[in-house]
Amino acid sequence: MPVELHIYNTEVLALILGLCIGSFLNVVIHRLPKIMEREWLAQCADLRGDPVPQGEGLTLAAPRSSCPNCGHQIRALENIPVLSYLFLRGKCSSCRAAISIRYPLVEISTGLLSAFVAGHFGASLQTIGALLLLWSLIALAAIDFDTQLLPDSITLPLLWLGLAFNLAGTFTSLPSAVIGAMVGYLSLWSVFWLFKLVTGKEGMGYGDFKLLAALGAWLGWQMLPAIILLSSIVGAAVGIALIIFARHGRNIPIPFGPYLAAAGIIALLWGKQLTYGYLGLIY
Repeated sequence: MPVELHIYNTEVLALILGLCIGSFLNVVIHRLPKIMEREWLAQCADLRGDPVPQGEGLTLAAPRSSCPNCGHQIRALENIPVLSYLFLRGKCSSCRAAISIRYPLVEISTGLLSAFVAGHFGASLQTIGALLLLWSLIALAAIDFDTQLLPDSITLPLLWLGLAFNLAGTFTSLPSAVIGAMVGYLSLWSVFWLFKLVTGKEGMGYGDFKLLAALGAWLGWQMLPAIILLSSIVGAAVGIALIIFARHGRNIPIPFGPYLAAAGIIALLWGKQLTYGYLGLIY
């Protein structure tokens, strides 16, 4: 009973923390692409010798969040994960404009997945690492879905963090993690150039290479076949469904990052079972 109670408490704490982190991830998902765009414009202006555009400084911490419709600043009581959305009935307290359902969905998903990860790994270093990986993947998936960008400011630290956790063999051995980062990057890099040589088009972005390299650094090279297979199957299924049912144009690119992220989460939780099952089917 004491052990079960301890696990239960860990899951509850992870749920609450996950809901709060989910609220912060909404800020990251919304603001980080805008911050990147402003930096690119400033760099382009500097290279041309033009005056660097001056505007209100935008960071992940400032200015305070506000309603995009009327500019009403979100008060603390209006920023409680999920509960504020329900209390406000999904509308701004000032102008009554609708608030996107994605905000509470990100918070709920982050909270529930965090609790599941905590229950899966228990109170351990693995849980800390798995939560950091999970939260990063959620942010990357949503940003890529919106903008088809996978920011280096997330993917590169995520790669190094995976190697750091595996110095002690937290998820896999250090040699496996290093090889996983190398093979993860080079495998999609090779596919990219092969596709470009054959078709003359770019089939994916460099951010996908870095994301798979990061997953290899966290989970080891042994998990890469399962991650690539899972992400390809889901991506192909969703792409075909969009073309057939949503009249999504064949020439309109579909972000691959969300499928890599989803496959990475599955591999994090059940990767060994999937790998053994896959090898069992072969042999």
